[in-house]
Amino acid sequence: MGLLTGDALTALAVAVAIFLLLVDLMHRRQRWASRYPPGPMALPGLGNLLQVDFREQTNCFHKLRRRFGNVFSLQLAWTPVVVLNGLAAVREALVTCGEDTADRPHVASLEHLGFGPRSQGVVFARYGPAWREQRRFSVSTLRNFGLGKKSLEHRVTEEAACLCAAFADHAGRPFSPNVLLNKAVCNVIASLTQGRRFEYDDPRLNRLLDLTQTTLQETAGSLPQVLNVVPMLLRIPGLINKLFSGQKQLMAELEELVTEHRMTRDPAQPPRDLTDAYLAEVEKAQGNPDSSFNDENLRFVVADLFTAGMVTTSATLVWALLLMILHPEVQRRVQQEIDEVIGPARRPEMGDQVRLPYTTAVVHEVQRFADIAPMGAPHMTSRDVEVQGFLIPKGTVLFTNLSSVLKDEAVWEKPFRFHPGHFLDAQGRFVKQEAFMPFSAGRRACLGEPLARMELFLFFTCLLQRFSFSVPAGQPRPSDHGIFGTLVTPVPYQLCAVPR
Repeated sequence: MGLLTGDALTALAVAVAIFLLLVDLMHRRQRWASRYPPGPMALPGLGNLLQVDFREQTNCFHKLRRRFGNVFSLQLAWTPVVVLNGLAAVREALVTCGEDTADRPHVASLEHLGFGPRSQGVVFARYGPAWREQRRFSVSTLRNFGLGKKSLEHRVTEEAACLCAAFADHAGRPFSPNVLLNKAVCNVIASLTQGRRFEYDDPRLNRLLDLTQTTLQETAGSLPQVLNVVPMLLRIPGLINKLFSGQKQLMAELEELVTEHRMTRDPAQPPRDLTDAYLAEVEKAQGNPDSSFNDENLRFVVADLFTAGMVTTSATLVWALLLMILHPEVQRRVQQEIDEVIGPARRPEMGDQVRLPYTTAVVHEVQRFADIAPMGAPHMTSRDVEVQGFLIPKGTVLFTNLSSVLKDEAVWEKPFRFHPGHFLDAQGRFVKQEAFMPFSAGRRACLGEPLARMELFLFFTCLLQRFSFSVPAGQPRPSDHGIFGTLVTPVPYQLCAVPR
């Protein structure tokens, strides 16, 4: 009997192995098509998971690009992936084929955190009617509450004045600017979503920022990537709560802010902010099963704005100040231009941008060099598409290597150096560059791009108008190499801000 049981187990094991092998062959069959992009050999079941360094993706993909070209393929477990490199391939995929590459891959961890397919906000939502509804609402509502208008510009300059006052409190002593920059940018988002600003010592503001940073840490590295391509692992009891506890706490904190809005909102009055406007849409949508306006989506839209809108802008400003202390000659030239055009007392305005070509070039070069979101967000094909002569089947995940565009050696004079001349012509006038793509491109380009551009210009010019920044005496020169996580951030550093 024992022998028969052993034979039965052996037969079962063989059958399971054959089944898994057949499933694996089925998922990778497209790799044998004549026009499918080339790529490294994939292991059964695992694919190329062991060959991709998710903590150093840009370096990893740079090496693969040298072997296989600008369009190459990977297999992450049973998920087919095509990596696009260089301006021509990325633009063809996102712009020329934009309608067919605007989808997002399924993010299993979001559903395990309690969000359904119609409640995933704007950034990670699948391409379709629900996404269009949420994006249209977000863009129009942000515009209604001042985006692109003097009213929001005034709020940003007011916040910049508070930030400068906080910098001045350090009285020229060394400090790390990260936390203060986070608070200032967070307040701009809070003014749009919550109709308020927080004092810099407000415990709730500190809690929101701490949870946002924890959320970024939880989504960085290899493990979240593996969990989303092998979603059965998420069914391990307790795993999702352990790995994504910060994200759940952030959602709970945002839910508390929404609850406060419900209690103070007067439906008879015009909406005070984006949250009020969304709550009005939720009320209108009651009984409509086709509407994507619901309480879960409200939390997710606000979370998208807080995380994507806040951390990217503040991280870019952290890079900007680092690059100013590493390149004092650039800092002096920016300050000279600000002094000549604006003077020492008047607050900078967006209208000054056209008269500050060098400063504008520096802000753009900071974004290009810092390259804080080198892979952007993943896309997915909704039908077969052709890119650079390769046939990419429907349902393929696309990684757009934006770093390969921002540092394309065929486009930029000094791609791996900080060089504001990339955005200036021979007469010193600012020039746009087609390969400047930090906000991605196409239908899924960052909806907060206009806000980010305003914040970067106004915060940067206000700070450079008021202070001279330098490496603290006795401290080593900081590195300009970034740390790869969810975003690429500078190695922690301190600076001195001396009032001018």
